[in-house]
Amino acid sequence: MFQQSSGNETNIKLPFSFILFSMLALISSQMLILLNGDLLITGTFRLPAIWSAAHLFVLGWALMVAMGAMYQLVPVAFLTPIWSEKFGFWQFTVTALGILTFAAALYLRPQDALVPGILTLAGILMFLVQMFMTLRSQAKPNILTLFVGSALFSLLLTITLGITLVTSMKTGFAQDYYQAIFKTHILLGTVGWFSLLIFGFSYKMVPMFSLAHGFTMKPAAYVFTVYFSGIILMVSSFFSGSHFLEVAGTFLLLTGFIIFSWHVKIIIEKRVKKKLDRPFMFALFAIGCGAAIHLAAFAASSAHLLAKTAGPILLLYLIAWIAYSIIGYLYKIVPFLWWTHKYSKEIGKKKVPALKDLMDEKLALPLFILFTGGTVLLIISFLLQLMPIFYIGQSLILMAGILFSYIIAKVLTI
Repeated sequence: MFQQSSGNETNIKLPFSFILFSMLALISSQMLILLNGDLLITGTFRLPAIWSAAHLFVLGWALMVAMGAMYQLVPVAFLTPIWSEKFGFWQFTVTALGILTFAAALYLRPQDALVPGILTLAGILMFLVQMFMTLRSQAKPNILTLFVGSALFSLLLTITLGITLVTSMKTGFAQDYYQAIFKTHILLGTVGWFSLLIFGFSYKMVPMFSLAHGFTMKPAAYVFTVYFSGIILMVSSFFSGSHFLEVAGTFLLLTGFIIFSWHVKIIIEKRVKKKLDRPFMFALFAIGCGAAIHLAAFAASSAHLLAKTAGPILLLYLIAWIAYSIIGYLYKIVPFLWWTHKYSKEIGKKKVPALKDLMDEKLALPLFILFTGGTVLLIISFLLQLMPIFYIGQSLILMAGILFSYIIAKVLTI
């Protein structure tokens, strides 16, 4: 029915369609957060403007970036071509339209978000079909298959639970379990989908960007088992109300993340490349941030404070772990994709720019300073509930988002 890819190289227009759309969503989400800072600083998160900003950030930016990257990385990591590029372009169109209308509906009339939500669900289901059909042709599944497959399953559950929440608001369906479904929706969308996906592809990109060889992959199985067990216990605590399960769940998540961090350290120690690139260092810095955030969640849960601190912890999780990881890796991936597409076949025929010429290292440091400085100020503003500090911090993050979008767009002009 659909035209199949003939090789392991994906049409460059497909991943870049997702990435460029995501840049617009990133800037829009951060602008909405800036304009509604008075709500966030008081801990009020369940309001239309915040819902819209959160979904633009998580779905419009992070999810679309992940999808675009997977269209390029899955063929490389699993040595199998994308099932159908034509189907991929249709999937992009449906998903982008769904996210735009869903975010608009959440902002203007949340009660009418069901139809746009279903459209978004359709786009994500199309992506899951694409990945399933692609991965099923993999000759020999490995630990990366387990991470990526579990992440995709978490994504399916996340969007399904999201539609359930919208249905519940409109019809009263499963109203008694609304809070548990809501918490599970957030957990699976962050910890289940993004973290497992970042874990999986880190095992491919960390060795690639550091030129590491001869390292063991045995700890990866422990990372998955412990971390995934933590997710299960957390979901169980939401529906049972058990504080013990909550503490146990946050402890296993922390333990799994620490094992992952330690494993990455082992891989880095086996590197041939002496000096690591700044963008890649930022991705490694994100791992340290992620460990600190998991420790904060465990400490808050142990002290019966997780419910009160969930908002700030989640915001930091999205920015300092997920966003930092995406930015650090994407800073390296985009120039590589563009150089391969435009110049790889010209080598030996004419003079072509080196890959490093497509990466503006001078802008990397200001970008990371803006993001880090903004994040630190956000933490301070939440702790002290000071609006001026919040506005400065969020403005820095917005500026960083604009600068990052400029850096990505600039690559396409070289």
